[in-house]
This record gives sequence, C-alpha cells and structure tokens, in this order.
Amino acid sequence: MTEETATANTTGTEQQQQQKFELQKVYLKDVSLETPNSPGIFAEKWSPKFNLQINAGSKSMAENVYEVVLTVTVTAKLGEKTAYLAELQQAGLFGLNGFGQDQLGQMLGTYCPNTLFPYAREAIDTMLVKGGFPPLHLSPVNFDVLYLQHVKAQKERQQASETTHATTHATTH
Repeated sequence: MTEETATANTTGTEQQQQQKFELQKVYLKDVSLETPNSPGIFAEKWSPKFNLQINAGSKSMAENVYEVVLTVTVTAKLGEKTAYLAELQQAGLFGLNGFGQDQLGQMLGTYCPNTLFPYAREAIDTMLVKGGFPPLHLSPVNFDVLYLQHVKAQKERQQASETTHATTHATTH
C-alpha cells in the first residue's frame, strides 16, 4: 500500500489542511485480446503499424474514495490485416482527502492514471507475449498534457453551449 501526504495552506488563512493520497487497491477490471487473423498472421513479416488509445475516467465510490479506470487499447495491423486488438481496463481505488475541487480533478485525471499506467503497460505486454506476439513496451504517457487538453475541450464545449443558449434565448423573444 502506498501512502503520501502533503500539507497546503488554506486560502487566506494560516490554518493548514491535511491532504492525503492513498492507493487502496489495484486490479484488472476487463481484459481482451483478439487475434482475428491467427495463425496465418504469424507467417508474415512482423512490421506492424500500431494505434494506441488511452482514456481515463473516475467515479466516486464512497466519501473520499474514488475508482479510477485507465483504458488502454492497442491495435496492430500488417497492411490491411489486423494482427491483434488488445484492450484492458486497469483500475484502482484511491483515497483522496483534503483536496479542493480543482486539485481533486487534477489528481483523478493525472496522478492516479500515472500510478496505474505501469500496471497496464506490464499487463498488455504479458498478454501479447502469451498470445504469441513480440513484446510491446509502451512509452510513458504524459497524463498532465492529456488532462489539460481534456479541461480545455470541456471549457470550449461549455462556452459554445452558453453561446448557443444565449443566441437561442435572444431569438425566441
């Protein structure tokens, strides 16, 4: 079990609020390996083109306890043939206490997925090797950048929605 603590000043006061991060459990939620063109694909020269998709989501499970699910999908193609489609959901339960709303969003969107990614990377690699394919060593992922892109896209959608609502409201009168 990993536990880290940090202290932050409360806005405008000298009081300090205790922040607590606790990794409670790591587990595989879903695993899938599809090899639609096996065994014939094994006879072909191995120089695939890869497509990697990574998504992270979270939900509250109890007070200050969150499930974070990191979904990793890897598709390998040789020409038009799919060699494999590997997908897994690496999940974890995290105790997060004493974080403001913005900090909590960032912890759930960056720190927790960063914690889960090495487990997912190892599970994908092991699954592919057991499926008869060469090892796949996924490069580290910058979840901070992905989170900032997500936040920016959310703000843009919200602004577009507000603009559309204001335009619709103005034209209905």
